[in-house]
Amino acid sequence: MEQKQEGLKRELTVVDVAVTVINISISSGIFLLPALIASKLGNASIVAYVLCGIMFLLVTLCFAEVGSRITTSGGAYAYIEKAFGKCVGFIANAIFWFGVGVMVAAALINAIADMLSIYFPIFNNPWWRGAFFFILIVFFAIIHIRGVKQGMITVKIITMIKIVPLILLIIVGLFHLNIQNLNWQGFPTLGSLGEASLILFFAFIGGENVLNISGEMKNPQKTGPLGLMIGVVIIIIFYSLIQIIAQSTLGAELDDQKAPLAAVATLLLGDWGTMLLIMCGMIAIFGSLNSLVMVFPRVMFAGAQDGLLPKFLSKVHPKYATPHWSIITLLVIGFILAVSGGFKQLLVLATLSMLLLYVGVVLAAIKFRWKSDSKYKAGFLLPGGYSIPVITLIILFWLIMQSKSNEIIGIGLFILALAIIYGIGLYFKRQI
Repeated sequence: MEQKQEGLKRELTVVDVAVTVINISISSGIFLLPALIASKLGNASIVAYVLCGIMFLLVTLCFAEVGSRITTSGGAYAYIEKAFGKCVGFIANAIFWFGVGVMVAAALINAIADMLSIYFPIFNNPWWRGAFFFILIVFFAIIHIRGVKQGMITVKIITMIKIVPLILLIIVGLFHLNIQNLNWQGFPTLGSLGEASLILFFAFIGGENVLNISGEMKNPQKTGPLGLMIGVVIIIIFYSLIQIIAQSTLGAELDDQKAPLAAVATLLLGDWGTMLLIMCGMIAIFGSLNSLVMVFPRVMFAGAQDGLLPKFLSKVHPKYATPHWSIITLLVIGFILAVSGGFKQLLVLATLSMLLLYVGVVLAAIKFRWKSDSKYKAGFLLPGGYSIPVITLIILFWLIMQSKSNEIIGIGLFILALAIIYGIGLYFKRQI
């Protein structure tokens, strides 16, 4: 187990970690997923939720074990770098903070503006839109530079605001459950199940990024894994209940809904329920963005500490003990991408990048187990030897193969470019 001193305050508890997992995972996806999955599997949609829940739980278990061995900031990047060295670590770091963090943050910033433009058309104007993006960036910078504890307070408030209406919808829906709309005949085909699972699995990912802030957790070898597991189990149950309620309420009409949860709210709660769910959706996006700004600058911070990124990104604020330059840098790059609008096609790259990072973490779990003399001792050890990591690897490769060939080629070229950049940088370092 590694727990080096990074100059950051260790203040986060198991509850903080679990709440952050829930906040990251319950984003805009939950308001669209029921219709998307129903269009692929019909009334058998719950099968995909059970399957993806089990698959993601296996991934989470691998994260929990490796996270108990390495308790510094950086999450997946730190695990891969410690297991496979600087070059692979550099690639993982860049994929993580840029290919995932910045791209998703830019998308969420635009999503908030898109939802506001429904009621306030002024947000369709690029200048007003850009000004709004700037205000958001400044707001998040102030919140998160002032301290992880202040950022955590914001996370808890937002999580409560967005989750309460969804819990209300579930409770009312259970009292009006229509069993007939939940009946399904036969098991779905492997092809349709794979296509649905790929969409759904992408919706589950994200909560494990809470381990990026292990450097600010109390007793991180236990706090991180336990908080992560609690949060993921809650998310799996929550998503499954939402799908059941949507299917029960709308039946065959669920497939055609552009805003399925708003339609469910209209039937169960009336017009005020529709407005409530739309506001809830916007708050959900805002909350996920807030959590991303909390966790991904720590990946840049960890990379800079390891000499893979410019040194100034490893600086800690003298008063607030936060990686302020990493926070500012990530937000500035996210702002540029958000206003450019050219990032949308790269969201597929972000999801594929995350799957590849999962593969790296699972391989790291196998390597640390293989090297029994490793200095990274486990605070949490998976049962069954290598069985869980091996099964998880098979699942991840199966999911990756559900992607289109041009998407796989694109991520391959991105990785090749990163390897070339690392090689050039290493060459110039040796010349100095």
